[in-house]
This record gives sequence, C-alpha cells and structure tokens, in this order.
Amino acid sequence: MELLEIFKYVLPSLVVLAATYMIIKQFFDREDSKEKLSLAVENHKTVTPIRLAAYERLTLLLERINPQNLIVRVTEPGMTALELQHNLLTSIRAEYEHNLSQQIYVSSQAWKAVTDVKELITQIVNQASQTVEIDAKASELGKKIVEIYSAQENEPVAAAIGVLKSEITVIF
Repeated sequence: MELLEIFKYVLPSLVVLAATYMIIKQFFDREDSKEKLSLAVENHKTVTPIRLAAYERLTLLLERINPQNLIVRVTEPGMTALELQHNLLTSIRAEYEHNLSQQIYVSSQAWKAVTDVKELITQIVNQASQTVEIDAKASELGKKIVEIYSAQENEPVAAAIGVLKSEITVIF
C-alpha cells in the first residue's frame, strides 16, 4: 500500500518535471536560434561591405594591369624596350601582390579569372619583348604588346571583370 501512495505523489511530480523540462528546452532552443540568426545578420552586415570592397579592388587591379592603361602609366620618355618590359612586369607583380588578400573574399572562380588575366598579360609582355630589339624604343614594345593583347579572342580583362560582376549580382 505504501508503494501505491508513493507512486501517487511521485508520478504527478515526474509529469510536472518532464513538462517543465520540455518548456525550458524549447525556450533555450528558440533563444539559441534567435542568437544564431542575430549573429548571421550581423556577420552579413560586416562581411558584405568587405566583400564588395574586394570586388572593387580586384576590378581596379584588372583595369590597372590592362596593357593599354599599364603602358601609358609606366612609360617614361627615353625609355628602352628592356626598361619598359622590366617596369611593366614589376608593376603587374606589385599590383597583384598588393591585392593577394582579396582572394579570401571572392570565389575561387573569380580569383582564378584574375590570376589567369595576370598570367596572360605577363606572358604577352614577355612574348612581345622577344620580338623587338633590347635597345629599341619603349613605344615599339608598347605597340607590340597592345597588338598581341588586342588579337586575343575575348578581351581578357573585360571577361574577368564580367566574372566579378556576375558574382556581385549573386550577393545582391
């Protein structure tokens, strides 16, 4: 009989304990979800401007290493083809190295597009410099670089910028 009496008091207590546990668990789960959502929103607010800045910087990098812009910016009066080649390659390398950290904020595809353009332009500069005399005028090398670059099937810088733009539209 005593066991039945104990059971009459313990069973309702266990039911109340289980109900309390379920309510508290739901509350904490909901609070955890709210916290995660809040962190995700805050993270998005912080990361989105940084990612946009990365796409802007990579676009600027591509425009700066575009042979037509690069040659005008790097060429100095009285410069030889060899000096121009050296200055072009140094400038391309410096621009690229200055923006290496941006690869964290863009997709692998976007970074590959930027790297491929950088490599292509470096190859074009080296290829063009093999076709002119070392002591030739810088303008001859510049013309040859622009000629080879213009002969590319798809304008490489524009294509890479297109990849960056398409990714930005996904962000928004």
